[in-house]
Amino acid sequence: MISSRRNSLSQWNADQRLAPLLALLAAGAALILLLVVGFLIHEAWPVLNAGGWQRFFADDNWYPLEGRFGLLSMVWATFAAAFGAVLLAVPLGLAGAIFQCFYAPPAIAKLYRSVLALLAGIPSVVYGLWGLTVLVPLVAHWQPLGTSLLSAILILALMILPTVTLTSATALGAVPKSLLNGAAALGLTQKGTILGVTVPAARNGILSGILLATVRALGETMAVLMVAGNVVQNPTSLFEPVRVLTANIALEMAYATGTHRAGLFASGLLLTSLVLLLAWLAARVTDNLRHV
Repeated sequence: MISSRRNSLSQWNADQRLAPLLALLAAGAALILLLVVGFLIHEAWPVLNAGGWQRFFADDNWYPLEGRFGLLSMVWATFAAAFGAVLLAVPLGLAGAIFQCFYAPPAIAKLYRSVLALLAGIPSVVYGLWGLTVLVPLVAHWQPLGTSLLSAILILALMILPTVTLTSATALGAVPKSLLNGAAALGLTQKGTILGVTVPAARNGILSGILLATVRALGETMAVLMVAGNVVQNPTSLFEPVRVLTANIALEMAYATGTHRAGLFASGLLLTSLVLLLAWLAARVTDNLRHV
């Protein structure tokens, strides 16, 4: 009894010593984020001070050398590519996670996890090269030119699929066994247990994985740049070429000067704001689900 109490006190003291270090690291991460946002605002200030945010949505298109900085078409293209990819990757990833956790034999499940980990680690430029040489010609056989919004959606879905699957499998595997045993005691089938007990219990972890995948899709540059066509226009069809915000920055930053350069930093600031807004909305949804 005395030994157990000493062990508990020792663990409590260790936690107390670790807490300031963790708080310092958290504060450092927050400070880095604030510095990045501050740097973006500073670099974008010349064009923001000249016309404010309104010009980025009021101008008809992106002609920075003529003083027109319309970003709306690229914003729509960014959202269309990212969320189209999420719509494809989430059901496939969740199905893969359920297969890995509940249906696959241990050897197959281990091999499946290894393949997913390998896919998650492949550089984005390799995905882009594969998309340009294999995926784009396939789409072109269906509808020329091939470099299009559809190609961007498909390549992004392939890139974020391992993230969705691995994070969902981790969340499903963390569900307490007592819940599964209780469902079995009530006579639920395996399908009923998975859909009615396990997935709802793991929803916070699954949503976190979907958030990570969405953020990666929003911020992806090279692969989308190589397959999307890079034409600044509103996407009215899946087969039209588009340009996303990240590709616009990568294409023009090398030679941009003056207000043109500031406009590119403003588009980076807009993309950062969208990611922060998405993270805030996801946190609100997660908090609401905890109280359901």
